[in-house]
Amino acid sequence: MQLGKNSLIILGVLFTLSCSRSSNKPPVVVSENKYCYLTSPDIPGKQYLSEKFLTTIANIQTNPTKKESLEGMVYLKGGNFAMGADTPAQHNTMQATALPQNDEFPKHQVMVSGFYMDTHEVTVGEFEEFVKATNYITVAEMDINWEELKKQLPEGTPKPLEEDLKAGSLIFNYIEETVAKNNQESWWTFQKGISWRNPNGLHPSLETIKNNPVTHVSWYDALAYAKWVGKRLPTEAEYEYAMRGGANNTMYPWGNEKLDTLQYRGNFFQGKFPYRNTSEDGYERVAPVMSFSANGYGLYDISGNVWEWTMDWYSAKYYTDLQNNTITNNPQGPDQTYEVYNTNAIHKVVRGGSFLCNDSWCSGYRNARRMRLSPDSGMEHLGFRLVRDIN
Repeated sequence: MQLGKNSLIILGVLFTLSCSRSSNKPPVVVSENKYCYLTSPDIPGKQYLSEKFLTTIANIQTNPTKKESLEGMVYLKGGNFAMGADTPAQHNTMQATALPQNDEFPKHQVMVSGFYMDTHEVTVGEFEEFVKATNYITVAEMDINWEELKKQLPEGTPKPLEEDLKAGSLIFNYIEETVAKNNQESWWTFQKGISWRNPNGLHPSLETIKNNPVTHVSWYDALAYAKWVGKRLPTEAEYEYAMRGGANNTMYPWGNEKLDTLQYRGNFFQGKFPYRNTSEDGYERVAPVMSFSANGYGLYDISGNVWEWTMDWYSAKYYTDLQNNTITNNPQGPDQTYEVYNTNAIHKVVRGGSFLCNDSWCSGYRNARRMRLSPDSGMEHLGFRLVRDIN
């Protein structure tokens, strides 16, 4: 799912990444690193972010009523857990795409402090309230700035046609079974006029989709909303901790039962991906929030429905960098992004999987599954939920 609009332009197909292991070092304990808010000059990797978008977000006034409300949130006590890949013995014969990927290793000990988390993804209705209050314009509603985009591209990359730089976003399309699925350009299409208001190109009434998770929102859009409600995006570690629901060393939020051996636990892709979806779970694409049972922490859609933004930069070797720590307290992610095959990439981590996840391509519903996307991109199966620290 890693293609965003900018990634599509540069043909950035990112999937299974390899990473090297560092040499053994004496165990150390990493001191607690408090979360850095967007307005802080110390935000990790701020130099890789757009000043234009950061300025817009900084100017948003937090709603005092929203800031004080814990409605629709659950408290997660926090604690230690083993973060990273799990492969129960009965699963090791599954196809490679259904099993842990290289960037999920090595498994390592992490401690997260207690925090509140939204019980479900931010909805269209909630985002509409924010837009009405602030007149905010999402990235998908703006034409692409070529000068910003080319910074992520190899030197000499030709400028796309002006038509390809117009406002819009990516939507999913089925393809014929005669077409190879490994070319994501064949099943992701950039379409002008697509945004959170018009997520499928059919111009639905917002009233009819108000309980759906808001989609086609960039990382910047998620932070803008977070600023307004006085919350923040979760770290990658917090998201995995929440996804595990209190259980350790399990492959899925519901345990170790294979996806095809139980009743539907989330909105995933049934059928032959990306050719046909049998929609056996009741939904062909996005589902209204809370359509499936909550996990052990009372969180809905923490696995499936839409991928969700986290605060962290993506690095294929980040877990390797942490492996010799006795325990890492509240990890904030690396200071900059690192991709094995594209040194120009600038990516944030997304977690949780979506309605397009299938063992034959992307097992995003696994607790440890990591994906990434350019922070200025949005897609049909990408949204977010927020967290709040204990006062």
